[in-house]
Amino acid sequence: MEREAYGPPRNEQELAAIADITAQAFAMPLADSETVVRKNFSESSLRILRLNGEVAATLTLIRMGQFLGGRSVPLIGVGGVGVAPAHRGAGAATRLFHRFLREMRDEGAPLSVLYPATQPLYRRVGYEVAGARYEIHVDAASLELGERSLSLRPMRPSDDAAVEACYRRFASQHHGWLDRGDYIWRRVRTPRNDTAYGYVVEGTSGVEGYVYLVRSLAPQGAVPKQVLKLTDLTATTPAAARRLLRFLGDHRSLAQDVMWFGGADEPLLTLLREQTYQVKLLMHWMTRLLDVPRALEARGFAPGLSGALHLDVEDDLFPENQGRFVLEVEGGTARVRPGGEGHLQLHVRALAPLYTGFLTPRALQLAGMLSADETSLDTASALFAGPAPSLRDMF
Repeated sequence: MEREAYGPPRNEQELAAIADITAQAFAMPLADSETVVRKNFSESSLRILRLNGEVAATLTLIRMGQFLGGRSVPLIGVGGVGVAPAHRGAGAATRLFHRFLREMRDEGAPLSVLYPATQPLYRRVGYEVAGARYEIHVDAASLELGERSLSLRPMRPSDDAAVEACYRRFASQHHGWLDRGDYIWRRVRTPRNDTAYGYVVEGTSGVEGYVYLVRSLAPQGAVPKQVLKLTDLTATTPAAARRLLRFLGDHRSLAQDVMWFGGADEPLLTLLREQTYQVKLLMHWMTRLLDVPRALEARGFAPGLSGALHLDVEDDLFPENQGRFVLEVEGGTARVRPGGEGHLQLHVRALAPLYTGFLTPRALQLAGMLSADETSLDTASALFAGPAPSLRDMF
């Protein structure tokens, strides 16, 4: 009989096995994989599935938050999922996720998010597409804005706290953005194999905006131009937004393409004179509700809305999520109690895009993922209406 065990790595041998799996799963040099495993992640954030004493599959958990409806919902991000080649195709990843998701739910986490390399695996364990990440390209020559009233200077280590507070003010107003932890900030400030240069914009209230940028050369052309890849771009006032765009435009003799990530509703693009930009879908991310009542109560709702929705939820993995719940919303806050009439029936998978507002109830009904009467459809449409959920950060 096959012996199965789950948990964090126990020794150097298992850490080396994780690095080897990661290198093969992501086609990375082994030295880079070892750096990712040993430097970027603490042992407490790694989980493995052992089969007969061997490391068969691995993942990395990332504790952070996600702003939904203006409130930060505790979130477990998942990255670095890999299966040893000899164990592929035998269900090791599914078994790893069964154990991992149960651990995270028992720990109290209401929500999990990941970027899928393959969707069928994650759908089997209750994840569903629930938001998007967009890549934004702007012609540097179009950023010749006249704003220079605010001070802009290179970032110093002493600015870190003010920069993080600036980001949090900005992100809390963007549906789906991360309430970052240390791991995400490391990716912003020290991207692998690159150097990020930081600059802050200061006004009367202190840091009102900032940018981190990485420079690389575009391959085409007799005289190669730079590409400015922004690992972060944040402005909390109109003057700061214009100053940052002017700063980027000042690179027009060196750079042609300025690129960053965000949502389809990027507000900075409205400051440009012409549509000298491209916004393209890069990837969809997936969400799993680990604790249905807790997740619904944790997110925010529009303050002017009130209503009650009678849910009937199916969950193959967690019996605690199975059954009927009544969602009652008043003054921007939700309360969930067991029971009710179950007028809106759906699997926990379908609840994810409804919960984030990625798909409307009627879109889910059309896809065969939801069943409800007209009154429930109208109520759910009103409660979960809002901007499309997006993410800037990859993990």
